[in-house]
Amino acid sequence: MNRTKKLTIMAMLIAIGLVASQFIWFPAGVARAYPVQHAVNVIAAVLLGTGPAVLIAFAIGLLRNLLGLGTILAFPGGLVGALFAGLAYRWTKKRSSAVAGEIVGTSVIGALLAAPIAWYFLGHPGGVFFFVPGFFVSSVAGGLIAWFLLSRLQPRLERNTQ
Repeated sequence: MNRTKKLTIMAMLIAIGLVASQFIWFPAGVARAYPVQHAVNVIAAVLLGTGPAVLIAFAIGLLRNLLGLGTILAFPGGLVGALFAGLAYRWTKKRSSAVAGEIVGTSVIGALLAAPIAWYFLGHPGGVFFFVPGFFVSSVAGGLIAWFLLSRLQPRLERNTQ
């Protein structure tokens, strides 16, 4: 994939993640669940690789925070989920592994990182397990969306790039 095409796909995924966060979210414990963020992470990991997936997650989190649409908790879940999704897909070349990587990265490692961040920046004394249920629900919903979309899109994309 050439650089222009890759950057264009990255920009489109950032736009989708940012705009969809306004319309598709639900309360999940102490956090809001943004399943499209997790779907974008998995799609980016599968189509573009680990580095671009993490960069996309960072850009979406940064833009949401700059626009007042999210909290700082967008960073630990989004970035770690994208990293784990990308690594899992790189190692196995299976969409289901990317989804599992997103879920584990977000709901376990992301929750571990969210607790001290929430305490320091938000003054919220919640423990690690305080964030796990919300992060888990959000990443599972997003992972399922991504798996469905990729099962429909990936064969077509592979035909068009050959």
